[in-house]
Amino acid sequence: MKLFYILSFLCLSASAAWAQTPVASTPAYTELSQRAVACIESDSLKQAETYLLEALRLEPKNPHNALLFSNLGLVQRRMGRYNDAIDSYSFALNIAPLAVPILLDRGAIYLEKGMTDQAYVDYCQVLDKDKVNAEALLMRAYIYTLRRDYKAARMDYNRLLELDSQSYSGRLGLATIEQKEGKFREALDLLNRLLNEKPDDATLYVARAGVEQEMGHADLAMVDLEEALRLQPTSVEAYLMRGELYLAQKKKSQARQDFEKAISLGVPPADLREQLQQCK
Repeated sequence: MKLFYILSFLCLSASAAWAQTPVASTPAYTELSQRAVACIESDSLKQAETYLLEALRLEPKNPHNALLFSNLGLVQRRMGRYNDAIDSYSFALNIAPLAVPILLDRGAIYLEKGMTDQAYVDYCQVLDKDKVNAEALLMRAYIYTLRRDYKAARMDYNRLLELDSQSYSGRLGLATIEQKEGKFREALDLLNRLLNEKPDDATLYVARAGVEQEMGHADLAMVDLEEALRLQPTSVEAYLMRGELYLAQKKKSQARQDFEKAISLGVPPADLREQLQQCK
């Protein structure tokens, strides 16, 4: 969650149940809340968590606890405690069920954990309240793509492009849908236009290489992957794709080097066990 939301959350829609009736918080509650925000700003996350929990214990029925639980979720997420963060965001949503920023934050964690069904529900709730929310449209389109519901994904990407015809994410997502549906020329057209605007974007070269690979143009794909790695030497996707191309060409030594590089960049070795076996 952006710090903007931390500081201005109380100014959200008056339709939220917790914001309808003004509540006078005790000075101690207010001070603890303010200390927590200061700690978040200075990245003192453990201390921020302590202050937030103290404030929640002090006034467990204060409707403004939606803000505190939301901040607690932010802190726990930044500490890598995703399950705790989900619980905190859920407590916040029990108080403010229509709070769009909290739904977006919880949806993002669900996606990080691979809980796409739960994320989908949160993004749908956001769009029920805010039909032009770009983040929710983008993430829901991504989930539809994972589900291979390309028609629904295309609708969300098109809606995103209606809101902003130059949306990078919208156009890249639409190119992905074209590729998934076997419309390679359409995908290349979209990617070429993006590359004309962003010639130093390694992600776009990897995306175009993927289309070229599916079209059987391994030589073109290899050129794009080389350029992607020149621009971004830590591109895991580029190493994986180039490794697959080398393997298809029986260049086992080069393939192994790329797969091992991908592992050094964070890919679990178990995910590449089969590829490495083929490199022997």
